[in-house]
Amino acid sequence: MDLSKPNTQANLEAAFGGESMANRKYLFFADVAKALGHKELAKLFRDTAAQETEHAFAHFRLLHPELVVDDPATLSDEQKQTMLTRCLELAIEGETYEYTTMYPEFTAQAQTDRDGGAAAEFAEQTEESATHANCFRTAAKNFGLLTPIEKHHAETYGVALEALKGKGTAGQAEQPITGQWICKQCSMIYDPVAGDPDSGIAPGTPFEAIPDDWECPICGAHKASFVPYREAELKAA
Repeated sequence: MDLSKPNTQANLEAAFGGESMANRKYLFFADVAKALGHKELAKLFRDTAAQETEHAFAHFRLLHPELVVDDPATLSDEQKQTMLTRCLELAIEGETYEYTTMYPEFTAQAQTDRDGGAAAEFAEQTEESATHANCFRTAAKNFGLLTPIEKHHAETYGVALEALKGKGTAGQAEQPITGQWICKQCSMIYDPVAGDPDSGIAPGTPFEAIPDDWECPICGAHKASFVPYREAELKAA
């Protein structure tokens, strides 16, 4: 396919995004159906999600033919290295964009929306205004929390890329960052400097002092799902 045609490339990227979103959306719906005791509907959503994944993969193969593997046995070690390097480069590119541009901009916009339109609605004392304000407040908070997560992902991929080039072994720092803990499920990083005011955890609260029933504000995981945060580190081979 000739990807020098900007419209077709843009359409492929949009299609990949749409199919990817459908996959995650249907998996979410499957969880809802399962929680409500409708196993057959849950299975339907999961099956459809798997099909959407295949659609997304088909689009991505057209966007990145250099990553299509027809017969691994025919590839040289150098070719395998090149493909894996490209995967990590694309991963780093995406994560870096998210933590340097996307989430900071989204955070600022959500804060602006909360302070503007939502404030005006409050004057009318409507239930809808409170709902909107809470949604914007939560969005701003989540975008802010996701920024360091994507930075963590980008740095981890960067270390993996260096290891792939033979410069060492990917691992984690021996000593964790003082006071910071990371969720094993979603990589949300708890920073005691910020705390979690929306959950009643005041800034300056050490992780050890958080109540045991506290949950991750991103994925809802329990406090027990957090471990001391260690940065990705390249170790000597």
